[in-house]
Amino acid sequence: MTRRPLRRHRLSRATAALSGRKRGAQPKVVALGGGMGLSASLTALRRITGDLTAVVTVADDGGSSGRLREELGVLPPGDLRKALAALCGDDEWGQTWAQVIQHRFESKGDLHEHAVGNLLIVALWEQLGDHVQALDLVGKLLGAHGRVLPMSAVPLELQALVRGHHPDRPDDIATVRGQATVALTPGEVQSVHVVPADPPAVPEAVAAVLDADWVVLGPGSWFSSVIPHLLVPELLDALVSTKARKVLSLNLAPQPGETEGFSPQRHLEVLGRHAPKLAMDVVLADEAAVPDRESLADAAKRLGAAVELAPVASPDGVPIHDPELLAAAYDRIFRMHGRIGPWR
Repeated sequence: MTRRPLRRHRLSRATAALSGRKRGAQPKVVALGGGMGLSASLTALRRITGDLTAVVTVADDGGSSGRLREELGVLPPGDLRKALAALCGDDEWGQTWAQVIQHRFESKGDLHEHAVGNLLIVALWEQLGDHVQALDLVGKLLGAHGRVLPMSAVPLELQALVRGHHPDRPDDIATVRGQATVALTPGEVQSVHVVPADPPAVPEAVAAVLDADWVVLGPGSWFSSVIPHLLVPELLDALVSTKARKVLSLNLAPQPGETEGFSPQRHLEVLGRHAPKLAMDVVLADEAAVPDRESLADAAKRLGAAVELAPVASPDGVPIHDPELLAAAYDRIFRMHGRIGPWR
């Protein structure tokens, strides 16, 4: 038997509850993160709700995004582009546009490694002078199944305090600057902060969090994609005060560099130190990635959360989330831990 029919079967289970709801009676979901982790969440979530907003980190300073940011002084567009691609549908239109905006030029000139979507987003920013309006227009062009918003209206520099960054001084704590550098830093990341220290949140992102039924934080690079959302004061205030229920979605494995050797529960402890007032409702983890379930449950309890274990990893053994299994897990959480009765 081929794998494709099995994947369709899992998808039909994941979307069964949604198909039975009345049109318009869908959970309002906001997903926060960046990079491939956020893309995994969005690819899953668009399968189970039509009311989806992505709030994306804007601290990237590497690759095409970093070059555009340095040359033009714009927000780094790369993670925003990836989120838009993840929201494209599975039909021919959606998949064609997803491939187009993800396409990177190969040349010996200045266009080398620039992504088409990055250039399109920046061009619309310059034409319209409005980050949100431009991203909404790109989403409309792509037929995106949701909305993409930057978390802040200004580009941010991520800085980390790292113990043992210099191998010859293992006990010294050094400041490492830049998201791309933090993501791969040797040593042990102690904490992260952003410059400027009090960045303005995008009002539409704050409003989306306050109006949501569910907020999903993670998976993704913990210090460079997940925690930065908690460093924007207005966004953190919204996350603390919203009546939405909150899911913390854990990674399948530690990330070489910034979370090398981290246990699942240590991810929760780090998040709690950066946002001690933030409570969660559910911690989602892959059942095969949790060697010590009791310790994870204790760490989740300190955040006010219950632990949900589910098979969400790709069945081929690669440490990436399977979109249909992840969709099934989110759908089950929304139904089991959500409001009683139809949405809104």
